[in-house]
Amino acid sequence: MRLLAAMLLLGTAAPAIAQDHSGHTMPSAQSPAQTDCENEAARHRAMGHPVADGACAPAAEPAADAPGSEHAGHAGMDHSAMDHSTMDRGMLDLGTIDMAPIPQGPPPAAAGSGPPRAADAIWGADAMRASRAALRTEHGGMNVFWFQGDRAEYRARDGDDGYLWDAQGYYGGDIDKFWFKSEGEGSFGEKPESAEIQALWSHAIGPWWDLQAGVRQDLTGPERTHAVMGVQGLTPYQFEIDAAAFLSNKGDLTARVEAELDERITQRLILQPRAELNLSAQDVPELGIGAGLDAVELGIRLRYEIAREFAPYVGIEQEWKLGRSADYARLAGEDPSVTNYVVGIRFWF
Repeated sequence: MRLLAAMLLLGTAAPAIAQDHSGHTMPSAQSPAQTDCENEAARHRAMGHPVADGACAPAAEPAADAPGSEHAGHAGMDHSAMDHSTMDRGMLDLGTIDMAPIPQGPPPAAAGSGPPRAADAIWGADAMRASRAALRTEHGGMNVFWFQGDRAEYRARDGDDGYLWDAQGYYGGDIDKFWFKSEGEGSFGEKPESAEIQALWSHAIGPWWDLQAGVRQDLTGPERTHAVMGVQGLTPYQFEIDAAAFLSNKGDLTARVEAELDERITQRLILQPRAELNLSAQDVPELGIGAGLDAVELGIRLRYEIAREFAPYVGIEQEWKLGRSADYARLAGEDPSVTNYVVGIRFWF
């Protein structure tokens, strides 16, 4: 009886298996293993044994990059052997990207339409007040001290060898500074021929120039105190200029112009031409100064920066006294033209 029931069940199942599946997505063909499983499942159901639905469903195909799949080796494929010469170079042409143009005009009015202290509503006025103060201090609001010995040198020349110093520095911020300068020279074993010190207030009048005003005190010879007015800064082509006029307490009006240029041969070897002109509005016999162009100095120095803050140098400098100044020098038994061979150091901190 059981055999008969199984045959009847198989007979009724055949039309169902052969029914129209045109509306379904069906696999193109069943594997032999799947067919055997379904036949065995039908036999067990005919005998009254429970069989789970989908017991003979085909196993899911492995992912393209799963181990054992036909694409598994592609992810780790050595692409160095592939021929990329046929790639479309246009895909890499960044010039074809449609980028927004850079604005050339001023920002729109809406850019500044917000409240000036919008962050106060989030962080609080006290917190933002401290942050703004720190921002101003860290971006130009702090005071800085700087000192430079521009020339500290030994001078070999005919007659007595000599020395020279030229130092300057400042303390202050970007706009206003206290500026100090000192220079002098002489011969070894004798009193200094000249020595002075200046104390100046310096105010920035542009990105490259400072206006300076203050006092100068002469420390040798007939002592003079001078009012000082001048400018100091950087011209195009990197010429450093220091120009000042001096009005003494005796009514003497003189002026001095100094110019230097650093020419880098290498990052550390620097050639520096230098020129200095001294002028006077009148004769000052007690100081050996004649009216007009009083003296000219031209020199050149070659320095090597062992560190940026320390550089020894060698050089040569020629001095001329002109006009009445040359006459005063001869009357004093001096040569109005002197050649100095110099060795010195330049430093700053």
